[in-house]
Amino acid sequence: MTTIAPAFDRARLRTFLGHFTTGVTVVTYRRGTEVRGATVNAFTSVSLDPPLVLVSLDRRSRSVKHLGNGPFVVNILAEDQQDVAMHFAGKPMADDDVPWVDLESPVPRLGGTVGHVECTPWRAYDGGDHVLHVGEVTGLDLAGGRPLLFFGGEFPRLAEEPDAPHWSWSLDDPTPQRWEAGK
Repeated sequence: MTTIAPAFDRARLRTFLGHFTTGVTVVTYRRGTEVRGATVNAFTSVSLDPPLVLVSLDRRSRSVKHLGNGPFVVNILAEDQQDVAMHFAGKPMADDDVPWVDLESPVPRLGGTVGHVECTPWRAYDGGDHVLHVGEVTGLDLAGGRPLLFFGGEFPRLAEEPDAPHWSWSLDDPTPQRWEAGK
């Protein structure tokens, strides 16, 4: 028996999904002499062994056809980099204002970020109107700091809580004894 999925109001679904706070990244890459990037908030870890991450790109984007053809970097933007996010989302700022680092390297990245992971293409999967690009992590750097967030079409800031543990009560908490001890 074949079941037909109900039709969804795309605008309502988009509004619903916009109520899930995400971090903001820019995926950068070089293809030939061109250096490009795309703002992506659909970024997640996939595996530690092998080390894999995933970015999801709209099939209509210019970057979707390039990401599977060579190395790329996922830059986690800092909370003061909203202009960088908008630049790579299609609202450009002056080219001289883009904070490139290692622009001449095979895989350029952005400066002032919370951190970045360098990747080589591993697999690409059909994701409906998106392509899911999985990259194998070949290098990383974590500068630290507060990330740029996206929620409800805006860029909110994290509340100040300097005493809260970073992984507080997360199932991914790297200190499992807290769970085992029932604390």
